[in-house]
Amino acid sequence: MRETAHESNRWTAAGPSPRTAARREFLYGLGASLGSVALTALLASEGQAESPAGPPSAPLAPRAGHLPAKARNCIFLMMEGGPSHIDTFDPKPKLAELHLQEFVREGRQKSAMESGKRYYVQSPFRFQRHGQSGAAMAENWEHLAGVADELCFFRGCQVDSVNHPTAMYQMNCGNRFGGDPAIGAWVTYGLGSVNQNLPGFIVLPEVSYPQGGAANWSNGYLPAHYQATPLRPAGSPILDLQPPVDVTADRQRLSLDLIGQLNAAHARRHPRHEELAARMDSYELAFRMQMQVPEVLDLAGEDQRTRAMYGLGSQPTDSFGRKCLLARKLVEQGVRFIQLYHGSWDSHDYIERAHGNLVRAVDRPIAALVADLRQRGLLESTLIVWCGEFGRTPDNGVRGGTAYGRDHNPNAMTIWLAGGGCHAGRTIGETDELGMTAVEEVHHVRDFHVTLLRLLGLDDNKLTFYHAGRFKQLSQFGGKVIEPLIG
Repeated sequence: MRETAHESNRWTAAGPSPRTAARREFLYGLGASLGSVALTALLASEGQAESPAGPPSAPLAPRAGHLPAKARNCIFLMMEGGPSHIDTFDPKPKLAELHLQEFVREGRQKSAMESGKRYYVQSPFRFQRHGQSGAAMAENWEHLAGVADELCFFRGCQVDSVNHPTAMYQMNCGNRFGGDPAIGAWVTYGLGSVNQNLPGFIVLPEVSYPQGGAANWSNGYLPAHYQATPLRPAGSPILDLQPPVDVTADRQRLSLDLIGQLNAAHARRHPRHEELAARMDSYELAFRMQMQVPEVLDLAGEDQRTRAMYGLGSQPTDSFGRKCLLARKLVEQGVRFIQLYHGSWDSHDYIERAHGNLVRAVDRPIAALVADLRQRGLLESTLIVWCGEFGRTPDNGVRGGTAYGRDHNPNAMTIWLAGGGCHAGRTIGETDELGMTAVEEVHHVRDFHVTLLRLLGLDDNKLTFYHAGRFKQLSQFGGKVIEPLIG
């Protein structure tokens, strides 16, 4: 029988009779079939028509996972737009031989940007080997090269979509069509949050939200407690974080207590109103955040050496450097899942200039994050993920000069991990000689999601939520752990 992460909330505290319990166990175990309908009807007849996978009484309380965890926290670096694996971490010398020769498409998805004749395009960047592991990196990853032996490269991942919004949804939520919970929501649903004064799932977006918008970090059908809190990249990270000058903490506490009494009275008249319960908890969390968040978000207290290491005060590293440094501070404060966005890597032309500028903006900050967590003894318990929504093709149209770039490619991409129990110093999987498709240790993104959950001590087959008549999970319908990624 499949269980949820919150087994204690399956039925009421009084508990069913042994005969009723056995009947429920049988119907519950039938999963997404007529048994689900029968179970719902049974619970309704007993006045308990509620998902067996409902949240516990303290939804964000820290909880043990299903398995021994290698990581306690996750920092997810999302390079929105689709970084080119061929021009970052997966060298393809064969393309130098074929450069600007005509390319013929055969049996692959086309992106909406493709038109006219296509030509093979070599990478404008030279590749070098780094560290004892001999990790292959394009020459412009000057700082990340210094932590090469901490990284685990995975070249075997594939996704289903060639379009940005649907591919973003699939990478972030497991479903191409939106509406499902994000990875961070699933993780906080399964593990809770260590620090009850801060959200368990925090997102650091760009000024312009990624394609697909805030649905990329939604709680979906999970209770509202598990949605992400985005911090604004400009101005105050959280609006209204500071109360008006004439509102003291005592006065604010009295106001919240009165609102709480009114909400509690409403909740008694409308039991099992999860959105109301989440709203009430949000008021209290916001009050507690006013005490702790300003100090956490203040980077001025960091010494000059640390600020320089992350590239603060310099261009083009200042913006992403602040995000990476803030991510380190949030991990120190016990935030479970932090996602950082950087875009746009959608380089359909002038890839040397475009990818060159993008790498310069993130290289120093990301290397600093890895090194800083390591020296503070936090890398072992913090899983870092670097990825985009898909890779890019070995071909493109030519519009004159060096304007060539690359199109979308769901069949080949490079993802790397660091810390958190990954197999550091390894390159797992391989693509063909052109970088068109993965050919070794090939896995759908659902397997990658299952592996991330496993590193955090969660079993995708047990981390389920009963919704719309069936049990749902991040992988959609199951997957397998990519064992070589685990150290």
